[in-house]
Amino acid sequence: MSETPPDRLCNDPRSKFYDEALLERGIGIRFNGEERNNVEEYCVSEGWVRVAMGRALDRRGQPITMKVKGTVEPYFRT
Repeated sequence: MSETPPDRLCNDPRSKFYDEALLERGIGIRFNGEERNNVEEYCVSEGWVRVAMGRALDRRGQPITMKVKGTVEPYFRT
């Protein structure tokens, strides 16, 4: 595996940016210099993350998310 995290990654299995092997390895996200644990999806080149909005769910049972723009720095935890 590569030592650099991908440009875009999502933790929803229905997404084309989902990669189970990378998620099992452990990806950490630093967003605007702050460690974030509630990131659902990120894109480094476009500079945004999707974060869950509390515990609210949509009608399909998926968390409601909000796209926030800023500096995204992914890294491997292990």
